[in-house]
Amino acid sequence: MKVAPPNVKLLDDFKAFLLKHGVIGLAVGVVIGAAVGKLVKALVDDLVMPIVGFLTPSGDWRTMTINLGSIKFGVGDFIGNVIDFAIVAFVVFMIIKTLIKDPPKAPGPEMKQCPQCLESILAEAKRCKFCTAQISA
Repeated sequence: MKVAPPNVKLLDDFKAFLLKHGVIGLAVGVVIGAAVGKLVKALVDDLVMPIVGFLTPSGDWRTMTINLGSIKFGVGDFIGNVIDFAIVAFVVFMIIKTLIKDPPKAPGPEMKQCPQCLESILAEAKRCKFCTAQISA
């Protein structure tokens, strides 16, 4: 009988761990998510925000601040981040909605109507569960 070296057993255990806990799928999801994040960020920064900047009166609105004495609030940056988030969330929603469709629902069991009480019952039923009337075949 041939015994495998300990490092081969450890490698097999590590591979089983990765497969059992879905680590590989998670890693793929993170890599794809990072790539989609870059794509959406480029869409927002290069296409949408120049339009928003053009429509605002001062042009460089992300540097807008409100000064209250020694306190300085970066209102423009905050509003820009809120707009960025809304656009990114909408784009991700649209991507997920187009890629992931709900599977069609399985048809329910065949039904018939009870001749006595007119309730819907299973087609194979010999007695109505509502009025307990005998149902002929």
